[in-house]
This record gives sequence, structure tokens and C-alpha cells, in this order.
Amino acid sequence: MSGPIDLGSAPPEVVLDPAPPAAAERLAVALVAPLSARRDAVADVVRSFPDWSEGWATLGELARDDVEAYACFRVGYHRGLDALRRSGWRGSGFVRWAHETNRGFLRCLEGLRATAAAIGETDEEERCALFLRQLDPAWPVPGGPGAGTR
Repeated sequence: MSGPIDLGSAPPEVVLDPAPPAAAERLAVALVAPLSARRDAVADVVRSFPDWSEGWATLGELARDDVEAYACFRVGYHRGLDALRRSGWRGSGFVRWAHETNRGFLRCLEGLRATAAAIGETDEEERCALFLRQLDPAWPVPGGPGAGTR
């Protein structure tokens, strides 16, 4: 090696762009719909903004069963990976809960971990748990999803 080694550099940190204002507004309205209509109201938001992980995370949390939740979280996770790549993430680096715009993606990944456990997908559960800790070494964050579950 001919050059100096930079021991002070850390992996890059990615912060996702905020949601379109209309998406956040519509989700806020959907979340105050009567409980009997809330899931369908959130599904309408997801139909309009299918690239937005926050919508998928919310829909997964309102799912009727573990299999439906697993599907929602998986789609939101993949949409989040796409958003991360558009934001410059190249497969490594931090995606921290501290940044509010990252939370939809991280909620999807945590939801995928939890529902994988619920349906007996142990390998998937372990992969998701490891990935969460790689993305945010403080995981599970106090007060965040997954806090107190491991």
C-alpha cells in the first residue's frame, strides 16, 4: 500500500427524501378514519403512492393477519431499498431511525422481521434482525418498533 489509510472514515449515512406532501396529508386523514374503515383508507393512500414505504408500513400494521402483514412489509421493504438506492445508498452504510424520513423503511424491515417470526420464517427473521443492526447500530431504538421484543 502506498497511500495513507484513513481510519477515521465511517460508512456513509443515507437519509431518504421526505414523502410528497399530498401523501403525508392523505395518510394523516386516513389514520383518523373510523377503525372499521381505516385499513381501506390507508390502502387507498398506498394505491396512490406505491413507492412510499411509510404507507406500506402503516398498511402492514393494520393488516388482517400475519400473512397479509408480511406481504405489505415485504413490498414496503423493497420499495424502500429502491428509494435508498435513488438516494445514493450502495448496499452498505447507515440508515438511522433518528431521521424521520427513514422510519417508514425501517418500520417495514422491522415488520418483516416480526411477521417472519410469526409465520415461522426463522432465517428471514434473523436476516432482517441483522440488517436492522447494520443499518442502525442502536437498533432497536428506544420507543421505536421492535423495542423490547428482543
